[in-house]
Order: sequence, then structure tokens, then C-alpha cells
Amino acid sequence: MAAGAGIDIYSGVARMAGKVWASLHRAERPSRTAVVVVHPSSNFLGHYLLGPLAERGVDAVGLNTRYIGNDSALIMENCVLDIGSAIGFLRERGYERIVLAGNSGGGGLTAFYQSQAESPTVRATPAGDPPDLTKAVLPPVDGLVSLMAHPGRALVYTEWLDPAIVDEHDPLKRDPGLDMFDPRNGPPYSAEFIERYRAGQLARARRIAGRVRSRLAELDERPGELRDLPFVVHGTVADPRFLDMALDASDRTPGTLWGPVETANLMPASLGHHTSLRSWLSQWSVDDSNCDGPLHLARTSVPALVMYGTADQVCFPSHARSMYDAVPHDDKRLVPVEGGNHYLQGQPELVARVADTLVGWLEAKGLRG
Repeated sequence: MAAGAGIDIYSGVARMAGKVWASLHRAERPSRTAVVVVHPSSNFLGHYLLGPLAERGVDAVGLNTRYIGNDSALIMENCVLDIGSAIGFLRERGYERIVLAGNSGGGGLTAFYQSQAESPTVRATPAGDPPDLTKAVLPPVDGLVSLMAHPGRALVYTEWLDPAIVDEHDPLKRDPGLDMFDPRNGPPYSAEFIERYRAGQLARARRIAGRVRSRLAELDERPGELRDLPFVVHGTVADPRFLDMALDASDRTPGTLWGPVETANLMPASLGHHTSLRSWLSQWSVDDSNCDGPLHLARTSVPALVMYGTADQVCFPSHARSMYDAVPHDDKRLVPVEGGNHYLQGQPELVARVADTLVGWLEAKGLRG
């Protein structure tokens, strides 16, 4: 694990170990190909595809970044370094072909990684901190897979941000004209409401980003070593697509990965409620984050496979299409997984189908060894 610009991991044991952790599932016969499944913060040591891929003759790696289980201080550029460490580790151990699979929030991250591995451009985080990715060791991979993935944390976060919140310290003070939970607005939601709603989301995101930059400027002027502060963001699971199935139509049912939408929107365990100033700019700010999946996919040259679940409540068909359309060459494939939910929970037959599809694609592209 390459060192970050400051202490951004709570665990002293993890910092002192200086490592990122992964689990390797080996095929019965030696494999010269490894599929690496990654996410910015989710624990993928036991990812549901690892065993099925190994059973089909392909070594599979569930990779965690240094931010496993806690994204409150996550820096996307450090996640890129962590992937680079893992890819280098696997290359040194003889893997001739490595395919990087981004699941859920890993889709934008893997695109970011390969873009910087092929042609690095990012010299600092949005806050101006290290790392300089143009000087990092980032071995390119041989293929990219986007699996039930969205185009990037900042992009999807803005699509989910609740614009009805008028007081950042009190989420119960709300603007009824921008409240997707007010039955007078829907569902179904009118095109006019959606237009105002999306504009309200972007405006709120930019207000938060403005306060973040002001606060960082204050810290820069303050004597001492304090460089960052934590803060809370309320209302982060409020995309109208969670309730109106006609928007970005698919086979999904109303609701979220965390349960009923209105509850998930405010519950502490759902997306991105706890963050730091510097992490906000790197991870969640739509105008600042470097992790824009379509932008980076457009800078890659390797074969790409995009798979999406038609019953996914998190990543919608337009997310998959934006990733697929961004790939700048014709060596790409878009595959709907009919009836698939976000993590294929309770769907073993679809896990097998996804594994078969991925391995078949590897063979077709000459990436299986």
C-alpha cells in the first residue's frame, strides 16, 4: 500500500501493516489469467463470483482498498494506487492476463484506474494533495468488466441527493415543492418536477462543495497540522427512480438496497452520510471528483464487457448504457442479466449465468489462459 497524504485510516494495525488485502480463489488447474473484482470500500473478500469463476478454471481475486468498510475519509486517487499495488503483485507472480471487474461503485473506479494506467493525467487530488498518478506505478490490465455498476460515486451521489433539505443541520426541514416523498408531487412524477428536482440536487451539491472549499481555505490559514474535518450530509438516497418505475424503466420493484426509500434516505448506514472535507471533493463532488467513469472509459483501449441486472434497484439501465457508449472502440459488449438484482442475492442461477458469460467472453477475447 502506497502511503497517503495523511492519516485517513482509523485502524493503527492497518496503517502499520502497510498492505491492502485480497482473497485469491484458485482454479483446479494452473491459471495464467486472474479476474480482479474491486469496489472503493465494500468488502469483496467473499464476493459471490470468486468461487464460480475458479470452478470454471479462472483464478479470481476479491480485492479491497485501504478503505474497506469505511469511506468517510476515502480518497479515490489512493484507491487507484491500491489497485496498482495489487495488479503489480499479480504480474510479479506470473499472471499473464489480468482483467479488472468493477462491481457497483467499482465501475467508475476501474475505468479511472485503466485510464491512468494507459495515459496518466491526474497530478493531485481535487484538494491539491498527493498522489501524483503520473508518477505512480500503475500496470495496465488486459480487459475491463463493468458489473451492475454505475458511472462513478460523485455522479450517482448527485442523482441520489435530496434537494428538499433546506437546513444541512436539520433534515426534517424540507421544501415541499422539491420533496419526492410529498404525494402531491408523485409518483408518478411529471417531467417538469423531474427537471426542477435534478436542478435542485445539483444546486445543493454545489452549495456543499462551496462550503467545503471555504472550510479548507480556513484550515490552510490556521497554524498547526490540522488539514481536514469531518461533517455529516443528510438525505443521500432520494432518486425519484426508486419510486417511479417509469423513469429509466426496468424490471425492478420500488425501494432501495437498504429498504423503504424514505427511511433509507436518512438512516445512518446508507450512502455517504459521513465524510471529510477532502474526501468530499475526491469522492462525492460532481464538479471536482476525478472518478468519472464514462470520461475515463473514453481513454481506454482494452476490451470491455458491461453487464447489468434488469431488476437492479441501485444501478439503472442508463448507467450501463453510459458506460458502454463511452468505450471508444468496437471491442465491447453490453449484456442485460434478465431479472438480476444488484448483488444477485438469492439468485444462484443468475450467478452461474454471469460467471458463464464472463468466462465465455474471456475465451472469445483470448484472455483466458
